[in-house]
Amino acid sequence: MTEVSDREPPRRRVPGPARPGRPGAGQRRPGPGARPARRPAPARPAAPQALRLGSPRPRLRMVSLALTLVLIAFVVRLLQVQAVDASAYAAKAEQNRYVVHTLAAERGGITDRNGVALAASVDAYDITADPTMFTRKQLKIDDGPEQAAALLSPILGLDQAALTEKLRPKDRKLQYVKLAGRRTPQVWTQIKDLKTALAKKAQTDATTVNVLAGVFADPTSKRVYPNGDLAAGILGWVSADGKGGGGVEQQLNKLLTGEDGKIRYAQSGGRQVPTVGSTETPAVPGSDVELTIDRDIQWAAQNAITEQVKKSKADRGYVIVQDTRTGEILAMANSPGFDPNDLSEANPDALGNAALQDAYEPGSTAKVMSMAAVLEENAATPLTHVTVPNRLHRGDRLFKDDIDHPTWYLTLNGVLAKSSNIGTILATGQLGKTQPEANQVLYSYLRKFGIGSYTGLGFPGETKGILASPDAWSTSQQYTIPFGQGVSINAMQAASVYSTIANGGVRVVPSLVRGTKGADGRFTPAAQPKKTRVISAKTAKSLARMLESVVDDEQGTGAKARIPGYRVAGKTGTANRVDPATGKYKGYTSSFAGFAPADNPRITVYCAIQNATEGGYFGGQICGPIYKQVMEFALKTLQVPPTGAKAASLPVSFTP
Repeated sequence: MTEVSDREPPRRRVPGPARPGRPGAGQRRPGPGARPARRPAPARPAAPQALRLGSPRPRLRMVSLALTLVLIAFVVRLLQVQAVDASAYAAKAEQNRYVVHTLAAERGGITDRNGVALAASVDAYDITADPTMFTRKQLKIDDGPEQAAALLSPILGLDQAALTEKLRPKDRKLQYVKLAGRRTPQVWTQIKDLKTALAKKAQTDATTVNVLAGVFADPTSKRVYPNGDLAAGILGWVSADGKGGGGVEQQLNKLLTGEDGKIRYAQSGGRQVPTVGSTETPAVPGSDVELTIDRDIQWAAQNAITEQVKKSKADRGYVIVQDTRTGEILAMANSPGFDPNDLSEANPDALGNAALQDAYEPGSTAKVMSMAAVLEENAATPLTHVTVPNRLHRGDRLFKDDIDHPTWYLTLNGVLAKSSNIGTILATGQLGKTQPEANQVLYSYLRKFGIGSYTGLGFPGETKGILASPDAWSTSQQYTIPFGQGVSINAMQAASVYSTIANGGVRVVPSLVRGTKGADGRFTPAAQPKKTRVISAKTAKSLARMLESVVDDEQGTGAKARIPGYRVAGKTGTANRVDPATGKYKGYTSSFAGFAPADNPRITVYCAIQNATEGGYFGGQICGPIYKQVMEFALKTLQVPPTGAKAASLPVSFTP
């Protein structure tokens, strides 16, 4: 078979006519066997002209330049942030991201000597708010702060306008304000319940707005005094900022306060970010303080003096009970007092501890120091005869006793028992060959007994009284100071004088704190008080016998202080009183001081009432019964057994 090719057969070139216009030499003419001339090709249409684009390089240069400038700006800013201002921006970022809150340390408690709570700290809350959550942007209303303040005002007991001002501060970026401090858990529960109720209602009622959404609470503690006004003068109070404002609370504030801790955590929008974690320095609780006072004896003393001050319509009064052997204060009561739980109702004049802060002339209770000097210097004995006229002229004055009387023929014991001013002047005149010498000797004994010096308690506001040096004594003071006028003391100083005699002539610095218990639970006893011998044991014993005559003898001035079954030593006092407002004498200071049992002393009780205006004003008359009431209670509370055989009385008078 013949293979047929798919390709077309080659076309035969056919000679065409000669191209016109090309005559002349060289033109090949057709001849035999010559190829025919090529036919002219048909004319083609002209091709369209192509569009030429501009060069892209200028545009690329402009874009590159712009990008370069942007990158340079970024680099410059980056250098500024990370190199030039790195620390400032880092600090600002840290501040905005992390917050630090103080963890308040729990304040230590205060108890009596038996562990009974006198001051304690309980759970409380500081009510706070985030003002940015009360804006129109957040609540979609204009009066969010006003509505919130209206709800909070009656619960917190604060002015509505003041709350509104805190919720709409001038600094619109402020995210924390303290609305109220140290509120009880019940107050926060009430706010929290109201806040929850508003939130639930807002979910179903589009017209309700939870205006309390931005109210919060920070846990803290509040100081409470379970016994109300009991021992308030000793305890003091704690101010709104958590610092002691008086008494032991102020004196031992650093010990009671402890050390605050801190917590640092990340926050966003005012809320803690739980996934970031936090760092915390725990707070160290304050130490507990155990006082020397006995709550029951304190109650008895406070009740007795309060009733008598009201009955006598007096300005004020105080009672001190002290352990004669240790110097520990078992009670220190003042009237009028105050309730540290609510200072808003307190009388400003009643704040503080008048038993330590009032300086007054003691009167005849100070005669025991004059007698101590006379006995110790061997200038006389309890049986020495002293002839006491009705009037005695000394210096520029004419002295008398509290009553007119014929010439008394008294022993030195009788001078004390009948509380004779004239007899005391005559006795102390024997302390020196001259009056200035006698003054110097008496002054030295007053100083030994602690007059003119602080008691050693270190109590806030305590006065050391007034005792001028003997060379500064006026003509009258030379003769009035021996019987307790012209010298000023406080009640604790007066009580300490009698405790010194009861303790065999050894003065023990008074103490109010038995010890402390730290956060580790260990009890640390207080340092032992300083002891100083003032007079001999023999002199102290003689004085105790003489003081018994004041109470037991029919001629004594302290019969109302007798206690059946116990030997009682005591002394009355009635002094002209300087009015603090005018600086002039007005009214009287009535007092009674003593200890029991006289033969084996355990307890000292001192009572003073200022400016009794109704009924009697003599010390034995209005303070003697208080002494008896408080002493009886203390003896029974401490289970002090009754005295044995009654001591033989010293003679009060003699027959000339």
